[in-house]
Amino acid sequence: MTRPVMPNEYPAVTLNRAPEPDDDLARELRAAGVTIDTAASARADHGRDWWPLSIAQVHAGRVPHWPGLVARPTTSGQVAEVLRRAGARGVAVTAQGGRSGVVGGAVAPDGGVALDMTGLNRVLEIDDVSGLVRVEAGCFGPELEAATRARGWTVGHHPQSFELSTVGGWIACRGAGQYSNRYGKVEDIVRALSVVLASGEMIHLGGRAPRRATGPDLLQLFVGSEGALGVITEATLVMRPAPAHEARAAYGFATFEAGLETCRRIVQRGAAPAVLRLYDETESRRHFQVQGCALIVLDEGDESLCDAAMSVVAVECALATELETELVTTWIAHRNDVDALAPLWEAGVVVDTVEVSGAWSDLAAMSQRVLTTLRALPDTRAASVHQSHAYLDGACLYFTFAGRPEGDPTGYYRSAWDAVSREVLSAGGALSHHHGVGRNRARFMSAALGDTFALLSSLKALLDPGNILNPGVLGLGGPSW
Repeated sequence: MTRPVMPNEYPAVTLNRAPEPDDDLARELRAAGVTIDTAASARADHGRDWWPLSIAQVHAGRVPHWPGLVARPTTSGQVAEVLRRAGARGVAVTAQGGRSGVVGGAVAPDGGVALDMTGLNRVLEIDDVSGLVRVEAGCFGPELEAATRARGWTVGHHPQSFELSTVGGWIACRGAGQYSNRYGKVEDIVRALSVVLASGEMIHLGGRAPRRATGPDLLQLFVGSEGALGVITEATLVMRPAPAHEARAAYGFATFEAGLETCRRIVQRGAAPAVLRLYDETESRRHFQVQGCALIVLDEGDESLCDAAMSVVAVECALATELETELVTTWIAHRNDVDALAPLWEAGVVVDTVEVSGAWSDLAAMSQRVLTTLRALPDTRAASVHQSHAYLDGACLYFTFAGRPEGDPTGYYRSAWDAVSREVLSAGGALSHHHGVGRNRARFMSAALGDTFALLSSLKALLDPGNILNPGVLGLGGPSW
């Protein structure tokens, strides 16, 4: 299928400044049977991902990073060959799927290997009794969903990047789908992994059993590792029966805080509607043309379970204003729409979203502090928030900011991210909920992890002593952005 890859394209003149490719490593890898691309256009394209900051660079005709080559393996064995041979030369390797990440985690560094994993794209096995699917890491979301739906199942993982992201990317970034209240984040879905280490050694983690008491769960060490500890080549995921029923509702609240409190009561009563998204006044006007704070609710699955969840929602929203369910239809129609992102950046408007998480007792104050700090930045034109994934003890908040600085947008962009990250960490929140750390947040990892950052650094040194695996992400093995 044809799918969009990047938000905008380089001007052709940019590619005239390409440095020489790594021809020696390219010849060695071709001899090992790996498909290699050293064309300037391919190398430029694989030196970026969906990090919004790169949109302005591309528009200005600047290639921020030039990989030495693009490797396109089609088997785990070929991945191992790339790591062994690159490691012997001390060349960095960045695993890439659809490159839909928005924090610079899939940006291959100058002179490094851009390891395009999308050639490992097969759905290998579906266990209809246990409800498990075994799939290669380069399989895109639509292909996986088509294969499971054909057998009456769904994985249920539908991120905004569904059309352009891969299974390996979901796992490497510890991703969340838009229906995660029902199906869980990816760390709740994954049951087994195959990983190639920096040495080229293949290891297998997890298994078919749903729970084990055999020491620490080493599988989870690689979930969220962003290619810094190993390269995921295969995963086993748990499935759910394809939903036979859907229910929708929408409500309005006078304040964002009142809506948060209602969401807390809903989930703590045990209801888990697939979608429970609360928008502040600014975003409610922008997305739905309604006053107040809109709550969008959608559930799917077994009819009796959906009815029970929606009944809890109705009771807890009894004092709210009932809105037309057409708002849910509007959300579905536009939930993956990012068409405005590139035009805004190209017009000089800096815009991005920052997803974080925190405990229910902290969320209201956290949202106010972050918005106040963002709005105080001299070039900010707008700042808003919505709640998108809810749990028994807390939820994810999504902050959106927009500014129009003069000249280079980098300073304002960095200041906005600094403002959000510092306020969230000071409030006891998590630096990221599901986009990951990449390079954009790497400078905050020591503060985010505290004493345990040294342990993570030690694990990096143990598993990747040559520091070839995606150096710089997670604050490991390279300078932060």
